[in-house]
Amino acid sequence: MELREVFHYSLFTTPYFLKMAGIKMLYNALMILSRLVRFLPYGLILFLGRILGNLYYIFVKKQRERAVSQMMPALKISETEARKLVRESFVNLARNMLDILYMPNLNEKNLSEYIEIDHLERMKDALAQGKGVVVLTGHLGTWEWLSAAFTLNGLPVTAIAKLQPNQEYSRALDDLRATIHVEIFNRGTSELLAAGRALKKGKILGFLADQDAGPGGAFIDFLGKTASTPMGPAVFAKKFNSPVLPAFIIRQPNGRHLVKIFEVLKFEDTGDTDGDLFRFTEKMTRILEKMIRENPTQWIWFQKRWNTPPEMKKEGKHHTV
Repeated sequence: MELREVFHYSLFTTPYFLKMAGIKMLYNALMILSRLVRFLPYGLILFLGRILGNLYYIFVKKQRERAVSQMMPALKISETEARKLVRESFVNLARNMLDILYMPNLNEKNLSEYIEIDHLERMKDALAQGKGVVVLTGHLGTWEWLSAAFTLNGLPVTAIAKLQPNQEYSRALDDLRATIHVEIFNRGTSELLAAGRALKKGKILGFLADQDAGPGGAFIDFLGKTASTPMGPAVFAKKFNSPVLPAFIIRQPNGRHLVKIFEVLKFEDTGDTDGDLFRFTEKMTRILEKMIRENPTQWIWFQKRWNTPPEMKKEGKHHTV
């Protein structure tokens, strides 16, 4: 899921606004908007997010209908129930985008006002092994704040991110991430080497593993339908003998965030490399799937998760990160 696409659905970045302001002004517009948002009380941000989310639901028909059509069979619910949940997911998405703009306000002293962490000791214990930690997560809740939960507790976080098509989006997003001390490796560069070095140095390496992985992914049942799934977490866990920790950030009814850190997973090497990678990826997918089912309004249902049909699968060793 491109964050550029998510920002695109904000009223602040509609095609009309971009046309009037000019693409080259986008970076400045986003950073000015961030400064404005940071002056607001957090309760007001949550209120604005509800208004914007309901407007998204009303006006963004293509994404709304895709979300409803994908949610109904995945959760086995009626169209009426799906529309209710999708509307609330749009509210959460709007709040998430405002949270990203608000992110520079987070610091070590005020973190506990916004984020509660369940079982932080699991992350510290895993890092103490000296092999780095592969974090399995997805586009649930305000996923950018998951990194803040760790970095602002003094833990080193790196992540592989998809480079946005427009460099102004990427620049703005990277600068906002820098305020919470996250090291980003952009795809299409030397990101795999850099990520490997990060694990060797004992750092956290995060993966958003709920995106379509294209023909090189592992084709695994996901929410009732076969989906191409990224194998990056499994590949890095095998190569560097790193523990894997599933971790997710979920917005609570009061607007605060809860980080859930699961028990450590270890790659099991039986000598059948392809089979081992597939089975480990499938195991992690079941955890991600369970989190989405338990928190359906926190996931982005309109993303093109099932975009690559199984018949497009590449034969041989094509492990998409």
